[in-house]
Amino acid sequence: MVDLLLPVLAFGTMLAFILFALVSQQKVLARKADPDAPKSTLAADGDPHGRPLDV
Repeated sequence: MVDLLLPVLAFGTMLAFILFALVSQQKVLARKADPDAPKSTLAADGDPHGRPLDV
């Protein structure tokens, strides 16, 4: 039983991180495709005096 636990935990963790990365990628691609999304304050065409998006 213990011999099976480590591979299950390792692959389960790896699967969780892959799923998280895929969901995050889809959110980023959807935001990039949205022309109404606010620009970052670090972007060249963004408002340098605006409020950062993550605050």
